[in-house]
Amino acid sequence: MASEGPIDLISLEGEGNSVIVRITGRQSAQDPPRTDALVGEILVDTAFVRGSIATWIFPEDLTEWQEALDALDCGADVVWREDERTTEVLISRDPDGERAHVTIADRSMSLTTVTVTVALADAWFDDAYHRLDQVLKTWPSEGA
Repeated sequence: MASEGPIDLISLEGEGNSVIVRITGRQSAQDPPRTDALVGEILVDTAFVRGSIATWIFPEDLTEWQEALDALDCGADVVWREDERTTEVLISRDPDGERAHVTIADRSMSLTTVTVTVALADAWFDDAYHRLDQVLKTWPSEGA
C-alpha cells in the first residue's frame, strides 16, 4: 500500500505543545544483514522550544512502541528506544493521568534533552493504536 504523504506514528499535542514522530517513507538498507528502515523525524514545538531531528525506525522499534503503548495505557511510565542507537522518547503521566511529560533525549548527535508537557485524554490511546496500525499497513516489514 502506498501512502499519499507522511504518517504521524506518535502525536502528543495539547496546551500549545506538541511532540510528533512523523514517518515519511522507507529507506533500503545498504548492508545485507540490516532490514529496511522507515525514515522520518521527531518534531518538538512549544512556545519556548522548536526543533526536529531525523530518525530511522526499524521493525523492532514498532514492536517496542506497541508494548510501550500497552504499558502506558495501564498507567506505567515508558521509555521508547531506551539506550538504543538513536533518539529516545520517555513518557510519564501525572498521577491524575490527564497530562503527560514527554522527554526527547538525543544522546548520540546533538546531546540535547527536552521535556514537553501535553494533555493526555483517554481518546488519545485509541488514536495512538490506530496510528501504529496505519504505519504497519502502509509500510509492512519484510517478514509480514
